[in-house]
Formats: sequence, C-alpha cells, structure tokens
Amino acid sequence: MYPLNQLKTLVSCGRDPARSLPLRRGFLLIPLILVSFALSPNAQAAPSPETPDPGAVGGALNTADGTNALFNVQSSAAANAAFGWFSQFSNIASSFNTGVGAGTLIFNNADSNTAVGTASLLLNTTGSGADTGTQNTAVGTAAMVNNTGGANDGDGSFNDAVGAFALNVNTTGSSNNAFGNSSLFNNIIGSANTAIGDVALANNDSTGAGLGNANTAVGAGALFSNTDGDSNNAVGFNAMGANVDGLFNNVVGFDALADNVSGAGNVAVGDSAGAGVEGDFNIYIGAFAGPAPSPAPVAESETIRIGDVFNVATFIGGISGVPVTGVPVCVDGNGQLGECGPASSPMSANGLLKQQGVVQELKATTERQAAVIALQEGQIKALTAGLKQQADQIQKVSAQLEMIRPTPRVVENR
Repeated sequence: MYPLNQLKTLVSCGRDPARSLPLRRGFLLIPLILVSFALSPNAQAAPSPETPDPGAVGGALNTADGTNALFNVQSSAAANAAFGWFSQFSNIASSFNTGVGAGTLIFNNADSNTAVGTASLLLNTTGSGADTGTQNTAVGTAAMVNNTGGANDGDGSFNDAVGAFALNVNTTGSSNNAFGNSSLFNNIIGSANTAIGDVALANNDSTGAGLGNANTAVGAGALFSNTDGDSNNAVGFNAMGANVDGLFNNVVGFDALADNVSGAGNVAVGDSAGAGVEGDFNIYIGAFAGPAPSPAPVAESETIRIGDVFNVATFIGGISGVPVTGVPVCVDGNGQLGECGPASSPMSANGLLKQQGVVQELKATTERQAAVIALQEGQIKALTAGLKQQADQIQKVSAQLEMIRPTPRVVENR
C-alpha cells in the first residue's frame, strides 16, 4: 500500500478559503436585499398594526405572525402559513405555502413552496410557464434565495434544498436535490442533480450554460469543481473533485478519480482508485488502483487495472484446471496481460502454428483411415454374403446329384 506521506492532507476543520468566497458574497447580498425592501415606500406605507393576528388573516386556513407577514393575501389564497418579518409579503392568490423566517418567500406568487430559514426562497416568484416556481422546499439560511419561475413549464420547480446556502444561485433549474451546506451553491439552470454533502456539486452549472445535468454527488466535496459535466455519479469525500466537464463517469471511494478534469466513461471503485489519471473509458477496481503515482496526472485511456502496483499475489477462481483453446495469454513483470510472444513463451509463434498444423493433419489422416475401414467393412460384408450364397447353391446341386444317381444292381454268379 502507499506510505502515509503520499496521501493528501485533509483540512480537519473549516473549508478552504477559496471555497468560502462565494459564501461571503452571499452573506452580504442577503442583508442588502432585506434592508432595501424595508426602506421601500410600499413597505413603509404598511398600515398599523404591522404584525397580524395569527387567527385574523384573510382567506381560508391562512395564518401569519410577523411584521407584514402575508400582508397582501386575498381571500382566494388558502392554507398559507407565514412566520417572520415580511414572510410571504407579496403573496396575493397562491396557496399551500409555508414561510418560516425573516424574508422567506417575500415575492412569491406560486403554490406549494416551503421555506424555512432567513431569506430562503426570498426571490421566488412565478413565471409565464406552467408550474413554474412551485413545489420547492428550502431549509436553511439563504437556501434557494435566488430561485424564480421562468417561461418554460417546470422552470424553477420541484427543487429541494436543505442546508445554509444550498442551491443559493439557482434561478430556473428544476428537479434538483441539495442536502448539505452550500451544496449545488452555484447551480443556475442545471436540472435533475442530486448533491448530498458539504459543498457537493458546489460549482455545478456556474457558467449558466445548462450543461450540468443529471449528476449525483454523495460526500463532502464530491464533484466540487463540476461545471458542465453531465450524468456523473460520485460517492465519497472529494470523489471526482476536480472534474469540470467529464461525462458519464461512475466512481465510489475517497478521492476516487479525484484528478479527472474532462475524461468520460470511467469507472473507479475504491479509495483513491484512478486518482492521478486523466483519460477516457478506464476501469479501476481496488484501493489505489491505477498507474504508479506521478507528480502530474497520467494520460491513460481504455485501460483496466485491478489492484495497485504494490499487490504481491493474485488469485482468481474458475481458472485452474479449465482447458481453453486459442492464443495463450501471459503476464509481464508489470502485471499487464497480453498474448504470449516469442520472448515470453518457450515456443515461438511459428512453432505454435506448426504444431497446430500437425494436429490438423493428424486429424485429417484419422478421418481418412476411418473412411477406408468403413469401406473395407462393407466389402467384407458383401463378400461374406456372396460366399454364403455360393454355399447354398453348392448344397442344392449336391442334393440334386443324389436324386439322379442310378440304383445299384446285384449280379448273381452262376
């Protein structure tokens, strides 16, 4: 196995300072929005009392508690609950929303959203498409703070964000699931992603190109750098942490395929399996499976590696005692499998071909001999039948001769 000094040093507490910068910007944005809203003329013109009686809010099954909570709700809206400063302030006719915390769902006019935590789903509205900005769940400070509806059906809908700043930048992305602090933080319009763990998929779709879709990251920092990568699955701390636009990769393990940037179609199972590799369609199985460590990523594609370079023995069931045909396979000193050549086999390739020719010739000779024997057996049977027929004829002639033979006469002597 690798010595301990070759393993990456982990940060035991806190996050890398470079990763914290977006969070600081988000933190500054929240109070700015809230203060601007509090100082707006509409907010200042609110009648007294500003804090409604929880049981006296208009509409069926609506309840509110907090400064200007559900302030504009009308009788057509139903089953909303708003607790906190300006929670659901702009809600007029939407239903089944729950806002708990200052600034939750301030601009919302879509149905079936749940926001728990200061400024969560703060900018959520509704778009011109069907079911936009709806059925979202945000739990945590500034979770899905920028989510909005859009012009297309389902824009900004069906998202779940649990954790401070989870899906923080998301606007019209849909069907995303983010569980963990700052998970899917920079996602803008990417959809169908699942991130579980601190800063998992944190930079997904940060370009807003909408290419980062259908990714699954489970583990702190998993797929952290992914921007435009699609259909990747990474399970483990920092699994595929450097991937930017690689596609269709599947990895399981701490630091598995950690240095891959653009490679596609790779499979890595095991801690640090495939770490230090940049390439396509590789398969690595086992802890540290992959090429020998190198200061720079190793370019490798279409390669299968099982185990690491320090393994000392290999046992595979179902091989011993099983005969095979075809070209022999050998293993070189580096553990690579391949066809046996003159240098690795006691018999040269020409010798093998000659031996195969002799076997084929012997087989043909045997077949010819079998045909001759079968012909001779037929001839013997025919000869035997002829002899039997001749014997029968001789027997008949002999019987006839006995019948025509004259009767002996007795001569008297006088």
